[in-house]
Amino acid sequence: MIRRLLASALLCAIASPAFAWGAMGHRLVADLAADELTPAARHEVDVLLKGEAEPTLAGIANWADALRANDPDLGKRSAKWHYADIAENGCGTYEPPRDCPNGDCVIEAIRAQTKILADHSQSIDARRQALKFVVHFIGDVHQPLHAAFARDKGGNTVQVRIPTADGGEKGSNLHSLWDSGLIELTGLDEAAYLAKLRALPLVVDIPTHVLPPDSPAWAQTSCRIATRPGVYPSGTQIDAAYAATFTPLIDEQLRRGGTHLAQVLNAALAP
Repeated sequence: MIRRLLASALLCAIASPAFAWGAMGHRLVADLAADELTPAARHEVDVLLKGEAEPTLAGIANWADALRANDPDLGKRSAKWHYADIAENGCGTYEPPRDCPNGDCVIEAIRAQTKILADHSQSIDARRQALKFVVHFIGDVHQPLHAAFARDKGGNTVQVRIPTADGGEKGSNLHSLWDSGLIELTGLDEAAYLAKLRALPLVVDIPTHVLPPDSPAWAQTSCRIATRPGVYPSGTQIDAAYAATFTPLIDEQLRRGGTHLAQVLNAALAP
């Protein structure tokens, strides 16, 4: 009975569309952003995160994914803020009433939480929470399957088999593969992966505006990647060719996410 309950809980966790990049991916986006903070933004981050167990952007990057265990009410209220199922409409022009009813999607959550973060009339607790959401959600929106299809829950219901380090294989799903599976297949630890990403050229355009964040465009970029031929494999087996094709796109998205996060924080936390 205990084994069945544990298996059921694990399947529920895997099936949820609320996780993106996995813990390491979110930390990587946050660390890349920290590289690009202005002195003023860095000071504000230090003030807001004073007293946190790990008072860095990376240290709070996964806070929003832990809410369902640590604060079930807020976790439930914010569950839809992690993704936007815009692939159903061809990754085209963003239409809030259609694509984000009641503002419950990652696109609008980024904008709403950034507005709170930038408002110095808000309490420090409110701004701290907003910072934690912003760091996480900007990571989320750059994970391509967080801007994909509602019909398969962002690839959560698409079953795949991926190789393991010992030469075997394990069952997974397409969403989890893009969250962390392809990152893990590189065999790099967090420090080595961060060095790899830091060596990449910046892959973002100079924004015409920073606030409100251009989250619709970021989601559209993710959506176009998620709907590329081959992202949904013809079978269930994920091989080296798949990893060689799509891991570079994941790296580019992580790099983009870091720079976009830095741009938003630099603007929102300006004096």
